[in-house]
Amino acid sequence: MTITQAFILGIVQGVTEFLPISSSAHLVITPFLLGWQLPADQVFPFDVLVQIGTLLAVILYYRVELWRILTIWLKDLLARDPFAHLESRLGWLLLLSTIPAGLGGIWLKDTVEHAFLRPDLTALFLFGTAILLSLAEKIGRQNRILAELNWRDALWVGFAQALALFPGISRSGASIAGGMTRHLERPAAARYAFLMAVPVMLAAGAMGVWDLRTVNNLGEFLPVMAVGFITAAVVGYLSIHWLLRYLSRHSLLIFAVYCVLLGALTLGVYFL
Repeated sequence: MTITQAFILGIVQGVTEFLPISSSAHLVITPFLLGWQLPADQVFPFDVLVQIGTLLAVILYYRVELWRILTIWLKDLLARDPFAHLESRLGWLLLLSTIPAGLGGIWLKDTVEHAFLRPDLTALFLFGTAILLSLAEKIGRQNRILAELNWRDALWVGFAQALALFPGISRSGASIAGGMTRHLERPAAARYAFLMAVPVMLAAGAMGVWDLRTVNNLGEFLPVMAVGFITAAVVGYLSIHWLLRYLSRHSLLIFAVYCVLLGALTLGVYFL
């Protein structure tokens, strides 16, 4: 992988991690459509580590809220009243939402890594993202705010996020759709989706760092990963800001259409 390829993939990751169009799909499909032959042992660690770049973006964007949730959660826990404040309850719900994806990531790790090498499967999963987004807009009444979230909602959204272990199923898209099908307002569903991504992405990043031990010529690969990481972080921060403003006024259907078109294009190139 070259510096230029890492830069392009960093932009792709930053733009698509938070837009509900599957960053993992784009990291698989972009090299495929451009005819890049990337080393197989570099693909999965690089994809996970540029996701750490977008993790940094979401932590910086929500740094005040995340710090408030963490400090009040710890304060209430030490006071033996763990659900005393809204922030504490939200902290517990975020942890609950990460369990399905965490368990799925452990049990399905090899299967998921294999899927990252299959553009045809990725294209099919993009159709799945389109279905989720369309259902969310059709079913969701959008009459609940984040303060009304309960443990059933948190688990539901957590299972939706777990679908995104596979490339083509958008993490933000599945999570936002999960929240909207529990009738959260669209911006509230997006906010919760971004917050709940933090622990899952931290775990995925730790696994990616561990997998670096298998990468050949790691010293030469580190500058390439650094370029992808920094690019993804900067572009990801801007993407969060744009998407939250967009969702306050527009539906998810345009992203569903995009996923269908990209999936169809990828399948067409793959089979022809």
